[in-house]
Amino acid sequence: MPVKNRFAELHDEITAWRRDMHEHPEILFETHRTSALVAEKLQAFGCDEVVTGIGRTGVVGVIKGKSTDSGKVIGLRADMDALPIHEQTGLDYASKTDGAMHACGHDGHTAMLLGAAKYLAETRNFDGTCVVIFQPAEEGGGGGREMCEDGLMEKFGIQEVYGMHNWPGQPEGTFGIRPGAFFAATDVFEITIEGKGGHAAKPQETVDPVVMASHLVLALQTIASRNADPIDQIVVSVTSFETSSNAFNVIPQSVELLGTVRTMSAQMRDLAEARMRALCDSTAQGFGGKIALDYKRNYPVMANHPDQTEFAAGVARSVSGQCNEAPLVMGGEDFAYMLEERPGAYILMGNGDTAMVHNPDYNFNDEVIPSGCSWWAGIVEQRMPA
Repeated sequence: MPVKNRFAELHDEITAWRRDMHEHPEILFETHRTSALVAEKLQAFGCDEVVTGIGRTGVVGVIKGKSTDSGKVIGLRADMDALPIHEQTGLDYASKTDGAMHACGHDGHTAMLLGAAKYLAETRNFDGTCVVIFQPAEEGGGGGREMCEDGLMEKFGIQEVYGMHNWPGQPEGTFGIRPGAFFAATDVFEITIEGKGGHAAKPQETVDPVVMASHLVLALQTIASRNADPIDQIVVSVTSFETSSNAFNVIPQSVELLGTVRTMSAQMRDLAEARMRALCDSTAQGFGGKIALDYKRNYPVMANHPDQTEFAAGVARSVSGQCNEAPLVMGGEDFAYMLEERPGAYILMGNGDTAMVHNPDYNFNDEVIPSGCSWWAGIVEQRMPA
């Protein structure tokens, strides 16, 4: 099953949907226009059922095959939300919303899944039920978790679930996947360091929170370099260092640190949090100040299931001729929540030589649309053959 001819015929139409969504990006759960567009198209395609409001602004479409005797139900998921980034592409269809941009290609994911849904509703050449899932708030909002908590899997009887993401730097229209842990857990932390402020010329009369924070920033790096096994993946990054004063001659009263921890296993996640708490406590005691740590566990590790990964790779090879082993990704992906509830797999599709995602110059490559649509359709037709 190479790229399907029907998607070549639909290419211009799907591209137009994608570019319309690109012009009108919506952030987190505020995907009202996008969700309405998706629901309208699914209804026009003749889906057997279209449900809105799952996970606040999520949309679900149900497409039954020519037969449902197999009893199989496959879920296909695309994300809809954009990022709070000011676009710099200069495209004639660039974002019309200041400070919002489809900088991760979710417009492309949504358009491709809509294209696959149109084809599947036309042909219904499978024995079972396909559930197309359009999710809001992947970019930090946990929309996947909210859809699952709304009973997504149970309401629609989903037995397996599959997801896809475009990947810049990977050859156009090719695929990459790996079994097991794939995308990292994405914890975040906020550290408040309280000292005793005073005149910069009299440091002996202060408890300097800047010095405390500086020591702590360096100490946190030992979690990866001296506490973790070198073969385990872990990233500890302090991304913000802000004092309560910005004067040249004032030692501030407090400092706030923000950052993230990325890990690939529950054991490393536990280790990172425990060591961070210990380092905060010991640093506060050593310098005579106070340190409060607010550690929040965000997206879990996204882990592909072995059988479904092998199947997804086979479909990818039938579309593009190859499917390589993808590298571990220390970024997060809230499809993890769906893979915790049901077996399934997540695959990367090459976006070609483009800017990386989350970059103001990024743009989804419309040339890969037929390949992505063909993979979605292949998952359904090959997993539930008529």
